[in-house]
Amino acid sequence: MRIARIENRPVLLRGEGVVDIARASAGRFGTDPNAPFTDWIAFHEWASTVDDPGEPLGARSLGNPVPHPTQVFGVGANYREHLKEAGAAAAAAGRTVEIPTSPLIFTKFPSCLAGPFDPIPIPAATIDWEVELVVVIGVRAEHVAIEDAWSHVAGLTVGQDITDRTLQFQGIAPQFSMGKSLPGFGPLGPSVVTLDDVADPDDLELGCSLDGDVMQRARTSDLIFDVPDLIARLSAVCPLLPGDIIFTGTPSGVGMFRKPQLFLKPGQELTSWIEGIGELRNPTIDAPRRAQ
Repeated sequence: MRIARIENRPVLLRGEGVVDIARASAGRFGTDPNAPFTDWIAFHEWASTVDDPGEPLGARSLGNPVPHPTQVFGVGANYREHLKEAGAAAAAAGRTVEIPTSPLIFTKFPSCLAGPFDPIPIPAATIDWEVELVVVIGVRAEHVAIEDAWSHVAGLTVGQDITDRTLQFQGIAPQFSMGKSLPGFGPLGPSVVTLDDVADPDDLELGCSLDGDVMQRARTSDLIFDVPDLIARLSAVCPLLPGDIIFTGTPSGVGMFRKPQLFLKPGQELTSWIEGIGELRNPTIDAPRRAQ
């Protein structure tokens, strides 16, 4: 099952067809794009019985499928190979980086979220890419055991955790949330794919390319803290609510650790994908310079 958003209404994608959820359910599930997630168990049961092939998508474009999460979590340094590239940079500066015993958690402000084909504004010279598997919560999760974690997930989508590296490390301590929350810095989509449509949610290829050149390519099996572990740890601190999303971390290949460093510029196209889930295609555009 694939849940998307068109013209600010939630829809089901059926091959080349689109089913408007509010109309097909006779109003049982409304026009709010978050409606499928706020009553997830009932929605999933209903949607599984829908055999309507839908109407053609036509010229309409898909928007961010989860536009109004209450909470947006991010995880840093969560791929082993990404940690290695960070460790190499740290070693050159006389520091060491070790495998963490607990995840580095931050938040992205929901106002940064964007759609799968929306432009990414470039307000500074050090804007980086980070392709990520994004988890969408479907059932309230509080003090969830690892073995029960997947049952609280509505589905998975593709995300980019776009980052202003200068802002991220500005000040007396890193400011992950500030550096990762400028407008347009959280493209998502193109749809939320339920787990029954994913071959193995613990082992998916993901990657991104810039103007056709591959920048990142890895598998989610390289995660240090996998999805069930993250849900268990986060839900032990605060409830995870239906429609909340978790950016689970990025693999190696980010621009900051390349030699020489490479960052996004206006006029490029960033393409991001995850096996069996879909693809983002986001152009980069000029934006007013961020105040220093």
